[in-house]
Amino acid sequence: MYDVLDLYEEPYDPKRPLVNLDEKPKQLLGEKRKPIPMKPGSPEKYDYEYIRNGTANIFVAVEFKAGKRVTQVTERRTLKDFARFVKMLVDEEYADVEVIRLVTDNLNTHKEKAFYEAFSKEEAERILSKIEFHYTPKHASWLNAVEIEINVMDIECTGKRIADKETLTQEVAAWTKRRNDHEKKINWKFTRERADKKLSKYYV
Repeated sequence: MYDVLDLYEEPYDPKRPLVNLDEKPKQLLGEKRKPIPMKPGSPEKYDYEYIRNGTANIFVAVEFKAGKRVTQVTERRTLKDFARFVKMLVDEEYADVEVIRLVTDNLNTHKEKAFYEAFSKEEAERILSKIEFHYTPKHASWLNAVEIEINVMDIECTGKRIADKETLTQEVAAWTKRRNDHEKKINWKFTRERADKKLSKYYV
């Protein structure tokens, strides 16, 4: 816990960015009946019945001190999907940095082995040389600031019915661009000092 909280308290360093990463499953739901459009004084109305169109996954990475986030919609969230998303961060979004300090939870796909499954040994080692992993404690994924960003995404974008992966991709991309254009940041206030006060009664 302290490892992550100490990172959050460090000053912003563009050469060693702090990036929080997680993923969000999304059930794809189509309309069984056409919604009634909204009109003055009346919101859009949806029928309670819907059509299940499978699921998709949304990777979300947020550099909350810089007001930057990167998203990607995929069909699944396998080891290889995770490795490819991180490779994109390394090669496209953060190509000029010294190292990405990546905060994530302990999900079994969020491990170095993912890169050796997805790429050659040489390529895996090249990518991993640019990544410094920091894991939230088990049962404490709330310490990952990206959870806040995902909640905002749900409220502003993905909390509604979306019928297919293509529409979801467009909606998430538009939401991401809008948030980045406004450089929306997260004001993290849970510090090491506050953790000591709040959690000390649980220490042995």
